[in-house]
Amino acid sequence: MYKHIPIFLLCLQVAAVMAQQKVPAKPRILISTDIGGTDPDDNQSMAHLLMYSDKFNIEGLVSSPSYGNGSKEEILRMIDLYEKDLPHLKKHQKDLLSPEHLRSVTKQGVRGNAPYRGYRSATEGSNWIIQCAKKTSDQPLWILGWGGLEDLAQALHDAPEIQDRIRIYWIGGPNKKWSANSYAYIADNFPDLWFIEVNSSYYGFFSKKEALDSIKPTNYYSKHIEGAGYLGKDFISYYQGEVKMGDTPSLLYMMDGNPDDPTRESWGGSFENFTRSSRIVFNRVSNITDSVAFCTLVEFNLKGPKLNIPTDSVCFIMETAYGNSVQRWPGYYLGDGKYGLKYSPKQAETLAYRFTSAIPDLNFGEGKLVVTNLWPGKVNSTDYILGKNWYTDRGGAHLYEGKIQGGKTVSKWTHEILADWGKRWNWLKK
Repeated sequence: MYKHIPIFLLCLQVAAVMAQQKVPAKPRILISTDIGGTDPDDNQSMAHLLMYSDKFNIEGLVSSPSYGNGSKEEILRMIDLYEKDLPHLKKHQKDLLSPEHLRSVTKQGVRGNAPYRGYRSATEGSNWIIQCAKKTSDQPLWILGWGGLEDLAQALHDAPEIQDRIRIYWIGGPNKKWSANSYAYIADNFPDLWFIEVNSSYYGFFSKKEALDSIKPTNYYSKHIEGAGYLGKDFISYYQGEVKMGDTPSLLYMMDGNPDDPTRESWGGSFENFTRSSRIVFNRVSNITDSVAFCTLVEFNLKGPKLNIPTDSVCFIMETAYGNSVQRWPGYYLGDGKYGLKYSPKQAETLAYRFTSAIPDLNFGEGKLVVTNLWPGKVNSTDYILGKNWYTDRGGAHLYEGKIQGGKTVSKWTHEILADWGKRWNWLKK
């Protein structure tokens, strides 16, 4: 009998800790999304958000496409589908948000990435971020970033006082590539933000490893979504119905546990504090002997002729291979014969690139860069120094999902998450 007492006491201690966690019933959230752009996973995540809208106080749906043709019209189209399905959903969950409210908080943000300085001019979206952040509330405004950081950077530039009223969960990775200038502005000027930078863990959500047959991303549509209302009919348009939803972990993080503690385990991942964001500055074209961690902010500061063109104007390009295509990254004139370009590699690889320009003296040549698979990597003297409330993917080797750093902090919950969502899809089949 007595040998069971330590286990009993341990259970009491665990229960006490869990009871102490403050879990907001409906956290305040604002979504910044590039929906309608090049990656249709935002549409999948938007369907998930709408079907779980009873879990949140949604204060903003901002279209922020740093790359591609995303627009608020695509958000409104998704809301229209949701409105058609709402009568069936409300039979099971009466607290789902009204389409009228969702349309009223849908705003257009910046289109295209910011120039070298990291911001451009105010938009409907950036102004809405400021307005929501300044509301009187006993909760912070959580900004869930599914795309670029341009509207957030603009809002912070225009109203820096909001930094103490907001918290950010940002899906970085590829988005950091397109939003490197705005990221650099935020990290350099607002190191005391509460910021969760998720560069890789989110991949664990749609990893195919160790998935049970009934909830595998590849067959989830046929088993759970097919025939489920207007949202279900629309879902097949994205990846032929295969579940990706790389932005959904931001929602899952807010749905499960205590969002004030990023180090806890949650459906949306578990993160560790980091006090420096990797940044390296090259005053030359890099070569095969140079290496950086993936998602490092790589900055090229190069010298050339003094030109009579506006500062912060695009005057040269860095080209990189992407599959069978070429991606192009803008380089800027910084004045006084100085030229700059910021870039962030999203994965481990040997990156080959070349600089080109219509101005012959700005053809800086070709280079290479070895990108390693552990973020944030080695310490550099040029790193951004961060405050105490920045968090990122856990680096332990045991938490890698294949090559995905921190992936297991999300993938371990996939069965539970998709099974729960499957119940809501079933509501639309009756």
